[in-house]
Amino acid sequence: MRDHDVQSSVLTRRRVLGGMGIAGLALMSSPVLAQETVDLHVPGGPSTRMITTSYPQKGRMILQRSSPPWLETPFEVFDKGVFTPNEQHYVSWHWATFPGDINVDSFRLTVHGQVNQILSLSLKDILQSLPRFDIAAVNQCAGNSRIYAVPRVAGAQWADGSMSNAIWTGVRLKDVLDRAGVKAGAIQVRFGGLDEPVISGAPKFLKSLTIDHARDGEVMIAFAMNGEQLPLLNGFPLRLVVPGWCGVYWIKMLNDIEVLDQPDTNYWTATGYRVPDTPHNSVKPGDTGFKMVPVTRNAPRSFITNIRDGDTVPAGTPASAQGIAFGGDCGVARVDLSIDGGKTWQPTQLGADQGTYGFRQWRTHFTLSAPGAHTLMVRCINTKNEAQPDFRIWNPAGYLFNTIEATHVVAA
Repeated sequence: MRDHDVQSSVLTRRRVLGGMGIAGLALMSSPVLAQETVDLHVPGGPSTRMITTSYPQKGRMILQRSSPPWLETPFEVFDKGVFTPNEQHYVSWHWATFPGDINVDSFRLTVHGQVNQILSLSLKDILQSLPRFDIAAVNQCAGNSRIYAVPRVAGAQWADGSMSNAIWTGVRLKDVLDRAGVKAGAIQVRFGGLDEPVISGAPKFLKSLTIDHARDGEVMIAFAMNGEQLPLLNGFPLRLVVPGWCGVYWIKMLNDIEVLDQPDTNYWTATGYRVPDTPHNSVKPGDTGFKMVPVTRNAPRSFITNIRDGDTVPAGTPASAQGIAFGGDCGVARVDLSIDGGKTWQPTQLGADQGTYGFRQWRTHFTLSAPGAHTLMVRCINTKNEAQPDFRIWNPAGYLFNTIEATHVVAA
C-alpha cells in the first residue's frame, strides 16, 4: 500500500465511454448470443458454458448468467501474470437494475447517520480534495469454485474464475468518515450502491463493516483499477474495496454510506451470506443444528495455471509448473507442490511480493519418472500459518471453498 498520484482525467467523461452505457444496458437485459463454448469438466451436473465477447468494456469471458450479468474470468488468464486485465475481471451483480448510463457531473456520494455533518461528495471532491493511495488486492466472490461442491448446491456455478486481482486506486474510507466526523457510539458503517431490487419488497443490497474495520486505513473507496477507470460492470464510478475480505462487501456503484449506532438488521448483513461456524466452514451434506456466521475474510488458495487437467507431461525429464496463490486476509508464506497425490510435498520458489492481499506467483521444476497417470496438487500456507485443507469443503451455500485442488496428468 502506498500513496499514489493518478491524473484526475480518469473520471472526466460525462457518460461511460461516450454513451456506451446505454448500449451496454440493452445487452445486459437481452439474451447474449455466443457460438464458442467451454467445458469445465466437472461431474455432478451441467458444466458446459458459453463464451461471450458481447459485454461493454469486457473481452472474452465465460457467461454464467446474462441478467443480472455473471461473467467468469477464463482460467488461462491467470497464467499471464498476477494482475487480471480489467477487460477480463469477473463480474457479479445481485440485481439487474443498475444504471447503464452515469452522469459523472451530477453523481454524489452521501455520508450520513451518526456523523457530525452530512456529506454530499461529488467525484471532483473525491478526486481533488482527499489523499489518494493504491493497494493490490484479490476480489473474490464468496461462491468462487462452487461448481466443485459434491453434491452440487444452488447458486452461480462458478469454477475458479470468480476472482480477479488488481491494483485499486482511490481514497481511504477513514479519511471520508473523518471528514464527516463520526459520533461517539457509532458501531457499524453500512454501504449501498445504485442497483435497486427488481421486485417490490425485495431487500436492497447493503453490507456493513464494524466501525473499527471501516477506519483501519486499508478499506478504500476506489475510482480506478490497474491505472484505468473502473469498468461500468465492475462498479463505475466508485466501489468499496475491502482488502482480504470476500467480494460481497465490495459494493459497486457506491453512492451511500450510513454510520450506524445500532447493529445492522438488513437482510444481506443479518441473514444472507452465512456459513457454518465450523472448521473451514464445512459440514456433511444433511447435517443440521450447526451455528451460522457471516462470510467475511478470504482463505488461502493456490492454483497451477500452466498445466490443466488431462494434459500430457513428458516422462523422465524435468517439467516446469507455475501458478498463483494468495493468503486470504494476509500474505503468502510458502507454496508447496505434490506430484504424488499429496503423499509428499516439495517447496516452490515464490515470485515478487506485490502486496499482502494480492496474487503471488510461484514456480518450480518436477520430474514424473514413470509413464502413466499422476496427480499434481498445490497448497498455500499463509503468514498466519493457515494451510489449505486436504479434504473437500462442503456447506449448503457453497461458500469459501479452498480445498487443495488436484490436476490429473498423464506422463508419456
